[in-house]
Amino acid sequence: MSTVVHYHKGQFPPEKLDWHRLAPLIGSANAAVARYDGLLSAIPNAAVLLSPLTTQEAVLSSRIEGTQATMGEVLEYEAKGDTGDPTSPKEADIWEVLNYRKAMRAAEAMLRDLPLSQRLINQAHKILLSGVRGHGKSPGEYRKIPNWIGPHGCTIEQARFVPISADQLPAAMARWERFIHEEATDPLVQLAILHAEFEALHPYLDGNGRLGRMFIPLFLFEKKLIQSPIFYISAYLESNRDAYYERLLAVSRDGSWSDWCLFFLKAVEQQALDNLNRANAILGLYNEMKPRFVEVTHSQYAIHALDWIFERPIFKSSDFVRSPQIPEATAKRILSVLKQEGILRVLEEGAGQRASVLAYPELLNIAEGYNAF
Repeated sequence: MSTVVHYHKGQFPPEKLDWHRLAPLIGSANAAVARYDGLLSAIPNAAVLLSPLTTQEAVLSSRIEGTQATMGEVLEYEAKGDTGDPTSPKEADIWEVLNYRKAMRAAEAMLRDLPLSQRLINQAHKILLSGVRGHGKSPGEYRKIPNWIGPHGCTIEQARFVPISADQLPAAMARWERFIHEEATDPLVQLAILHAEFEALHPYLDGNGRLGRMFIPLFLFEKKLIQSPIFYISAYLESNRDAYYERLLAVSRDGSWSDWCLFFLKAVEQQALDNLNRANAILGLYNEMKPRFVEVTHSQYAIHALDWIFERPIFKSSDFVRSPQIPEATAKRILSVLKQEGILRVLEEGAGQRASVLAYPELLNIAEGYNAF
């Protein structure tokens, strides 16, 4: 039987790192982030054009914690405008993804007036757990009781990892917050240490993993490594989930901060390159479709329609028709033409008062990384 690993009290931040091993990856990871940021600065309204990637990040980060919803299911649920409480496990999973995206957007807005801080993180946590599993576990507040990580239903003696005790948590989080704003040899290594420490402290009763991953783009933005907090890392962490958890655990078990930093730097580099490729593909598609939309619709509102669909690649026809930027009759004609041209695909036919649900498969497939639609 394995020995329970306890929080590494007194070892944050680490006194020594193996900079000789880290140096090559520090250079390549920072270069990859800089190339990605260069593309971000060139994309007009990146938050709109990269909206599908933002949803996909929420899907994958939530999937690491056990949700099963796909990006298509999330966008289709959102398009239908369901507002009642979730009535099935699938809907509950979708709500968790939507909450992740809401929390991220709220945190980005708060960064205009607040530094990256405990206050901001607590507010994001409150949104993350609103109305979903964990909503009764003190949203926005640090835990007052012990928690532990291990097989479902295990006792603390059977746990894989036991975080810091609740009474020591406020002081530890204050130290964590101070380290955010300290001068560091390299900000990506600083971020690696902060992420590992947050997960080891496990300050909340639920939502720690998702919030810790949400912190990554917020920190990159705070440190001006990217011009907008649009950075997606969960694809790498989800596909390397076992290594991700093992390297985090080894920090407390073995003091393996350098090994964790190496893993994290590789994750940042790989995801920056993947983000760059997908963002490039989306920008290329957008630029390709601008003249195509004009050509097939023969409308002065063609680019308005393109922008609207890029932000909502699964949508109800009635929502598009009600768009204030396009006259109703023109909007209906544009939808008809885009369906005839095969640009839009019908996911659900309309009937009676129910509007049809449409999708833009080419954009969705870029975000998914394969032909899912």
